[in-house]
Amino acid sequence: MIRVKTQVVGELLTNSYLLIDGYTGESIIIDPGDEPAKILGMLEPGLSVKAIIATHGHFDHVLAVEDLRDALEVKFLMHRDDKPILEEAPRHAFEWLGVRFDPPTPDEYLDEGEPLLLGGWSVKILHTPGHSPGSICLLVDDVLFSGDTLFAGSVGRTDFYGGDYKQLLRSLKEKIYPLNDETKVLPGHGESTRLGIEKLYNPFLKISSRHE
Repeated sequence: MIRVKTQVVGELLTNSYLLIDGYTGESIIIDPGDEPAKILGMLEPGLSVKAIIATHGHFDHVLAVEDLRDALEVKFLMHRDDKPILEEAPRHAFEWLGVRFDPPTPDEYLDEGEPLLLGGWSVKILHTPGHSPGSICLLVDDVLFSGDTLFAGSVGRTDFYGGDYKQLLRSLKEKIYPLNDETKVLPGHGESTRLGIEKLYNPFLKISSRHE
């Protein structure tokens, strides 16, 4: 079985997740947006953190990466297309929060079609550009970590640097809409939801299904 623990961190209330293989104890930290001590507090005896993954490079999803990488001695992974977004993150962090930080350098890059193994599970990488060029979602079993691609009732903004609304609709149509209605959606901000509910009530997901 897989287990998921959630910690809401930072002024922008980012959902940071700990994905755990309940049999082996292998785990992945997803979107460590801030407050590394809180994220480390999710760890349990017997767990082994395999990697830190950012669904995209905006500052509110990576502020705690360096502290966690130092503390746990693990690799930081993201999609290569968000390198420019990550490079801009310090400027945006200062503009929004008055915070100064050096952006973490990814140890490796994630590509769609290359599964990431977690214990006995295969974590599927879905490249879902739109909110940012290198946005990804992570799918394991019936759980989707949607980053800022899909929220309960909404989607991520596309008016930031690198955003593209039409591309986001295409990502939703081609990568998200075909998934099983029972898929649990764990977004980068806000409440979790079910994909079937979003297909019925999320206006953006409904628009995307008709998007050319």
